[in-house]
Amino acid sequence: QVQLVESGGGLVQPGGSLRLSCAVSGSIFSINFMGWYRQAPGKERELVAGISTGGSTSYADSVKGRFTISSDNVKNAVYLQMNSLKPEDTAVYYCHIQTQVRGYWGQGTQVTISS
Repeated sequence: QVQLVESGGGLVQPGGSLRLSCAVSGSIFSINFMGWYRQAPGKERELVAGISTGGSTSYADSVKGRFTISSDNVKNAVYLQMNSLKPEDTAVYYCHIQTQVRGYWGQGTQVTISS
């Protein structure tokens, strides 16, 4: 059974940094895409950053220049380095992996930006 386990969330002050990690337990094959989504209270879940197995990356306009997504294709892990954090980045962040067969979601990790 495949599970995605996120870590690295927490409470930081505006301007601070966090690094989210998503590790896969179990066997997973034919990954096409790995990404991070977030959902703030009262808002829809949105794609923050994504990376294809070929290494192409994409970012939401709101995080460009501040967030960096990376992956380890050997470990089937994906990371999100978040710098210059703002209060509006506060949300539950979810890891997502899409294979040729289906998609998988992590349980989410809370990120709170507050002074």
